[in-house]
Amino acid sequence: MFLPSESHVTAPNGRGFTDVDTWVFDLDNTLYPHDARVWPQVDERITLYVMHLFGLDGLSARALQKYFYHRYGTTLRALMDEWTIDPYDFLDFAHDIDHSGIALDPALGQAIEGLPGRKLILTNGSRRHAENVARKLGILDHFEDVFDIAASDFVPKPERSAYEKFLDRHGVDPTRSALFEDIAKNLVVPHDLGMATVLVVPRTVDPFRDPIEQEAVRAPHIDHITNDLAGFLTERVAPTLPR
Repeated sequence: MFLPSESHVTAPNGRGFTDVDTWVFDLDNTLYPHDARVWPQVDERITLYVMHLFGLDGLSARALQKYFYHRYGTTLRALMDEWTIDPYDFLDFAHDIDHSGIALDPALGQAIEGLPGRKLILTNGSRRHAENVARKLGILDHFEDVFDIAASDFVPKPERSAYEKFLDRHGVDPTRSALFEDIAKNLVVPHDLGMATVLVVPRTVDPFRDPIEQEAVRAPHIDHITNDLAGFLTERVAPTLPR
């Protein structure tokens, strides 16, 4: 985790934003803080789905769910590959959550609105989930579109084909785009494709997520790290943009 004095870190050779015309944002744990309690609900719903599907108790279902996640990238991918479930039923069930904990984020909305060019959401979740969350945050109208897991034929990040389908679908030049994402491994392929990469980490430890997925990883494929997305866009991105 960062100290308060280190809200933003840029790698010595980190790519800047002066030539960026497309801004791409992951959704979960990137556009909202963990105290919104969005992801814990989704995670619990996935566990419940696995319980019902296999007739397991909660602990066993949780262990199987995490095995699926680490082996296949998403539990959904595992269940589609091995048990041919209906992915839309799964997504509807997993994202049937309470959104009351999500607060409007005027600072984030203003920061995103001020970015020149296109803004897109790229998520392993569903379009409906992304739109529901972004609407509650007050930022949905700033985005041109959502590229969800169905649009990638249910192939999740960090698989290369997921990014390639996204870039092709929306006509995005990766060398003129930036990706904001909360999981370090999901930035490897984008960086390789030429995107500027920003790792968004929580300000405080989220007890509902794996610690390894919250680390402020410093690696060649990560250009920038921040624990304050709105602040980063305002303080680090905006001053570097052409006027």
